[in-house]
Amino acid sequence: MLTWEELEGECLRCTHCGLCRTRHNVVFGVGPRDADVMFVGEGPGEQEDLRGEPFVGPAGKLLDDMLCIIDLGRHNCYIANIVKCRPPRNRDPQEPEQEACIGYLRNQVALVKPKIIVCLGRIAAMKLIQPDYRITRDHGTWTERNGVSLTAIYHPSALLRDPSKRPETFEDLLSLRERIRKVNAKV
Repeated sequence: MLTWEELEGECLRCTHCGLCRTRHNVVFGVGPRDADVMFVGEGPGEQEDLRGEPFVGPAGKLLDDMLCIIDLGRHNCYIANIVKCRPPRNRDPQEPEQEACIGYLRNQVALVKPKIIVCLGRIAAMKLIQPDYRITRDHGTWTERNGVSLTAIYHPSALLRDPSKRPETFEDLLSLRERIRKVNAKV
């Protein structure tokens, strides 16, 4: 396992897939590096690529608002993505791109040691929870792996496109708040 400095340096120099050729910035992750709650998205969008920080565009603003509802924020949770470079035109990251980056995310998880991981959207849930995960069917359900509670909620971008999913997501956030209490996570 690499240290934070080694891992970030390796990510910044990464050329393991074609996404490195079109990136402006590697989007490594933000938040306290000992957070008990970790959020994982699929990959950076245009604003994230330009700023080098996850979830800073319109979806990031919505994520911040969602977290605020349950007393979370960038000050008390860690936020990262499966892939660290923006896929062209914000398309879903392809399997080889995910495989090229997943080791970085695993190293981040090992360093953070979260008690709870929340996947933001289908792609992250399929990679971290189970390959046949269906966000419309499975969102908000909990599973345990190696002492870590995992769930998935709709990606904030999906909620911007389809606001009718927001009531379900609100329920998922309340479930997350309850899980935080249950595992005695610091927030």
